[in-house]
Amino acid sequence: MSSLWTPGGEHRVPREGAGGHDGGRGGYDGGRGGPAGSPGRAGGEVEVDGVAGDGIAEAELAAEELAALEAELAAVPAADVVANHCYGLFELAAVHLRQQPPRLDQAAVAIDALGAVVERLGARLGASAAQLQEGLTSIRLVYVQLASPPPADPDAAGAEVPPAGTETAS
Repeated sequence: MSSLWTPGGEHRVPREGAGGHDGGRGGYDGGRGGPAGSPGRAGGEVEVDGVAGDGIAEAELAAEELAALEAELAAVPAADVVANHCYGLFELAAVHLRQQPPRLDQAAVAIDALGAVVERLGARLGASAAQLQEGLTSIRLVYVQLASPPPADPDAAGAEVPPAGTETAS
């Protein structure tokens, strides 16, 4: 099974010719006894391209559904679809940065991918361009903050701090 994204959500799409069976690999017989395509098939059903007779209707229905989903996706501006994927990359980076400890290497991949798309496409992303650029900047700042070592604290390191008003030798 694969899926197709549309503005209405993710839709699972069976592989072409699968029709609910095993895609023509010969292992599923739909409960009819014997391997797919074997003489033991009930009613003398014919197998076409690995799909049993009753599976052909299912395959045709799946093809129609796929065509409808593709038409729905084609009706949406590409910039909107790409922007949606950018939001997904932002969230993927944030997920890795929230881990304890942060998974900086994994976050970097998502941030770099987001940056490549946002910086390369710029204004071509339409109404989402400014928001995506702001998001990219903010996630990069969070990454740098988490990747940077904490500032040195002389008290925590056990260093002696001279009393106020005394001079130290240089």
